[in-house]
Amino acid sequence: MSLDVAVIGYGLAGSVFHAPLIAAEPRMRVAVVVTSSAERAAQAERDHPGVRVVANADELFADPTGVDLAVIATPNRTHAPLARQALDAGLPVVVDKPFAVTVADAEDLVERAEQAGLALTVFQNRRWDSDFLTVRALAEAGRFGEVHRFESRFERWRPVPKGGWREMGDAADGAGLLFDLGSHLIDQALTLFGPVKSVYCELDRRRADIKTDDDAFVALTHTSGVRSHLWMSAVAPQLGPRFRVLGSEAGYVTYGLDPQEAALRDGRRPDDGKPWGTVESEHWGTFGAEPAVERVPTLAGNYPAFYTELAAALLDGGKVPVDPRDAVATLRILEAARRSAADGAVVAG
Repeated sequence: MSLDVAVIGYGLAGSVFHAPLIAAEPRMRVAVVVTSSAERAAQAERDHPGVRVVANADELFADPTGVDLAVIATPNRTHAPLARQALDAGLPVVVDKPFAVTVADAEDLVERAEQAGLALTVFQNRRWDSDFLTVRALAEAGRFGEVHRFESRFERWRPVPKGGWREMGDAADGAGLLFDLGSHLIDQALTLFGPVKSVYCELDRRRADIKTDDDAFVALTHTSGVRSHLWMSAVAPQLGPRFRVLGSEAGYVTYGLDPQEAALRDGRRPDDGKPWGTVESEHWGTFGAEPAVERVPTLAGNYPAFYTELAAALLDGGKVPVDPRDAVATLRILEAARRSAADGAVVAG
């Protein structure tokens, strides 16, 4: 059996991150694309021959016959309303990150899905980054000893703003780097080290022509005692390490980004017969304790696993790839971070 998927929104998220991964999963196909853009409609028809293009989500939800899954890949402020409509139409749902722009909306979605008996999950694809999989494997094997500090960065050098809602929107839009990149970094920290008891955040707007944060720092103190330090920036002229993990026995440092996003942006698909998500040896991270530090192989990244696991959940009764309650926990941290930045104080997680 194959699942017919409706991708709602065909901008960067829908066309680059979701649709190619869905098309690469043998038990799924991109059956419907929702977009009001004639240009994007034509692109969808080229990318997925035979796809049905619908101008708006209301039209889709009015008659969802033949659709087995809805994927919400639209601007952040629309995530919760569209997911609510999809659930009310009787469809399982994937929501791109951030899950919603408020904890209240996220909790409402989880409750609706549970009451309806429908699968609901969140596209936290960075759990399948090559470097994150490597850190997780080293931590789970106890190679670090007791982890003291976890440093994680998504930094870019974009001194000239691009414009658009991500830079010109407000809190109701889920705009700014904290919600954009912070959704990934906080999810990764919680996945590795568990719940948080306190949050400290610094938010800045460094470029004059934007209206939201473009430079952020978040410090988390986990109940386990691990401290996570997370940086997000569009104005970093020199980039720090992607990960730096310090433990009682060893540390790990790696630079650069997982290659899967670049591959997808270049038009590659995971099922093209070439190695996927692999990292060349010159880009491997270093592991150990001075002076005995050596390069260790970086595990291959695996974004396709998200939709493989989701197909198994819908067709075989498995678990969804990301528990939506995890996304609620991330949103709690994001809301706490905003309060911390506003008050200039450490707040409860």
